[in-house]
Amino acid sequence: MSAEPIMEPVMEPKQDPIDLLIAIEEASQAPTRPEYVEGMAIVPPQPNDNHNDGAGELYYQFRAAGVRLAGFNNGYRAAHKDGTTMALLVPDFYVRRRRSSELDEAYAKAHKGWYPIDMLALVGEVTSTNHETDTGPKFRTYAAAGIPVYVLIDRHTKTAHCYTDPVLPGDDPTEAYYETDEKVNLGDPLPLPAPYPILETAPFLGD
Repeated sequence: MSAEPIMEPVMEPKQDPIDLLIAIEEASQAPTRPEYVEGMAIVPPQPNDNHNDGAGELYYQFRAAGVRLAGFNNGYRAAHKDGTTMALLVPDFYVRRRRSSELDEAYAKAHKGWYPIDMLALVGEVTSTNHETDTGPKFRTYAAAGIPVYVLIDRHTKTAHCYTDPVLPGDDPTEAYYETDEKVNLGDPLPLPAPYPILETAPFLGD
């Protein structure tokens, strides 16, 4: 007697977004640091000198004000409630809540170089040609991850923003947002909540 054939589809294991980004990096002919947000792998454009100079100036302002845990270039992973990867992000600059602990380093080793996003107290982005990424998916993802402060230099609209009070109204991270937006024109000082400095945005006037 022969067994009945199994007609249920065989589900292939879902690729971890971390491995997807590694594959993109390996395939790229130019150095790149792809990110993953809202189900999309994003390869950011090569930042120009004005972008890097301005982001560096903001980082320097934090350090000059005594914010020792300001940094840049690390990648951070946000997870869904079930532990799967929600987002992989490389902010232009940030302020950490703490120095990396043994647990943080173990997390980064387990996730191939990505640190836990709960290390961050503030994130900052300077828009490039793909400005919609910083004003849309990243805006929502940082809010969903509960990052208290999101500083955005929007070179497209010539404005600077300090977003605070993240809100996640349900279980869908794409519905998250920041309730408060302190907005100024580029060139004007941007107030940040204590203990952070008031940021000078004049370096971006030449963009």
